[in-house]
Amino acid sequence: MSSAAAAADVAAPLPRVLWPLLFGNFVIGAGVMVVPGTLNDISGSLQVSPSTAGQLIMAGGIVMCVGAPLCAALVAGWDRRRLLALTMLWYALLHVACALAHGMATLLPLRALTLLSPAIFTPQAAACVGLLVPSQDRGRAITFVFLGWSMASVLGMPLSAYVGGVLGWRAAFVLVGLLAAVSAAWVWRALPDGVRPPALSRQAWADTLQSRPLMLCIATTVLFAAGQFVLFSYMAPYWQQVLGAGPGTLSLTFMWFGAFGLMGNLLMARFIDRLGAARSVLLAIGSMALTMLAWPLGTGVVAAALVLVPWALGCFSSNSAQQARLVGMAPGLAAGSVALNSSAMYGGQAIGAALGGWTIARSGFGTLHWAALAGLLAAAAVSVWADRALRKAG
Repeated sequence: MSSAAAAADVAAPLPRVLWPLLFGNFVIGAGVMVVPGTLNDISGSLQVSPSTAGQLIMAGGIVMCVGAPLCAALVAGWDRRRLLALTMLWYALLHVACALAHGMATLLPLRALTLLSPAIFTPQAAACVGLLVPSQDRGRAITFVFLGWSMASVLGMPLSAYVGGVLGWRAAFVLVGLLAAVSAAWVWRALPDGVRPPALSRQAWADTLQSRPLMLCIATTVLFAAGQFVLFSYMAPYWQQVLGAGPGTLSLTFMWFGAFGLMGNLLMARFIDRLGAARSVLLAIGSMALTMLAWPLGTGVVAAALVLVPWALGCFSSNSAQQARLVGMAPGLAAGSVALNSSAMYGGQAIGAALGGWTIARSGFGTLHWAALAGLLAAAAVSVWADRALRKAG
């Protein structure tokens, strides 16, 4: 094949069947972030403190953390068209059920059950991409499908915050439910029958779990996710109670954060090969730590928005770099290590939400950024340790 023909193949458009998977990830991301976006209204409507309402984030993180690898084993033989469509239908019905809940005692278990869907949809959608596109387009296709999560950060969370602030959190949940129903129908119509990716072998899981560099990398993910979610989980009540932001301002703030998060991801994709994955992870963590150090300077809405920029640039790009790092460390174990990395992200979210709620109950909002900084500095230290362990092993 000539170089011109090869270039044409690389530039060829991706198949349309990937669009419902991208949209599904957008809806999944919007649903995961609907609670942080509407935490103010949930707290006021159910007459509970922000830290108590934050238990919804903690419970969801635990379900996604534990559910991702367990569900991967349980659904290994399922046809992906049926699995993904049913997963989004479950997401739709459970979001509507959550909207009908009258108190935390009902809402908390319903929310936990709802987040079984992200534990299934996102990793299983990625797993089936390789069977839908030629091998030379696989990396580009997976990146395309995961854009749905980045789009959710730019559009989904701000929309939830605005709808929740104006019409109430129940309306925001119903909106996510409607989008999930559309996603279920689109997946059912677009995906072909017979897509069944092979399951990971027990030996692959064992090799992944016994690799010290891989496990230290995954511990890094837990720590930087926990560090972020100490503060991110309670960003809405912080902006409302400390800075006096209304629904419109809060929505714009989340959109601002998401836009720079998307920019950070694009910059990471461009420069990671030049910098190296391990150094890129440290750069992203350092960028987020800079925001935590500068947090006291955000005494007004504009100043606080500027302080958010380094955090946003590192927020999503840190995990993108981590995934590239894990694949580069042990390509043959990538399926297992990336799955565990997703669980680590969700587990870190649960730990961060719990720690943030405890911090608010004990000392208010004023020390959240220091707890976040501690998590990020610990993540940086473990990341360096992982790199040294890899060099020693190699």
